[in-house]
Amino acid sequence: MAREVKLGRVQQRGQVTIPIELRRKLGIEEGGVVAFTETENGVLISPREVLAMDALDQIGKALKEQDISLEELIESGRGIRGEMVKEEYGLEAEEGNG
Repeated sequence: MAREVKLGRVQQRGQVTIPIELRRKLGIEEGGVVAFTETENGVLISPREVLAMDALDQIGKALKEQDISLEELIESGRGIRGEMVKEEYGLEAEEGNG
């Protein structure tokens, strides 16, 4: 798949304008958050939503590799949270509230 190269100029304070066609296509709006990832070929700029989905995919892959279900992970988190509350505040978690 051939990709069209878009150019931008680095302004004072390192600001670069993302071309309007790309902003529209990727749903990047004024005030939106983008992620900058250094790659072998330069810098990859991704909308925050793409970064979040990639992170969720990586978490899912790690859980699958460890043969852990999402439900097991959540239950483990409840147990850890209960222990932390007990240590920090001396409180016991109510049954069913983890």
